[in-house]
Amino acid sequence: MPYRFTDFYHLPFVEIVVRALAVYLFIILALRVFGKKELAQLSVVDLVFILLISNAVQNAMVGPDTSLTGGLVAAAALFAANYTFKKLLYKNERLNKLLQGDPILLIYEGAVQEKNCRQAEISLAELHAAIREHGVNDISEVNLAMLEVDGNISVISTNYQKRSSIPRKHKLKARIVRS
Repeated sequence: MPYRFTDFYHLPFVEIVVRALAVYLFIILALRVFGKKELAQLSVVDLVFILLISNAVQNAMVGPDTSLTGGLVAAAALFAANYTFKKLLYKNERLNKLLQGDPILLIYEGAVQEKNCRQAEISLAELHAAIREHGVNDISEVNLAMLEVDGNISVISTNYQKRSSIPRKHKLKARIVRS
């Protein structure tokens, strides 16, 4: 009986790799569709969601193979895919921009860019919290606030020159450690 390529897919580990890669690509696309804000600003609801998603797709990745080897093969496929995908995004600027998007201007010279905040689904309360994390008390003191492609909000204030470039929350952690 001659060998057919479709037989290759039915080898147990190849099937696990194909399934893991399919789930990986689906999750990447889903995160892109639902927005970058979700990446850096996880709430309790977001954390529970991520845990449930990982549980929901587990069987889709390994199928009926619940062995240690099956899990390790799926994990190895995910590590390899992630490494390759990051290299591809680094080398291909158009693909990187397509998947990660552009930074979004939230505040410019003390004025909130309401249209951009609505587009990014950033509330005024979240914006205030982000500027406080950077040691700024009032939006009028902000020269520039951007929602970066990784989901973080970067802030440059009018008294930027007077401060260290380390965000306030990092300084607080350092003080707590020393105490």
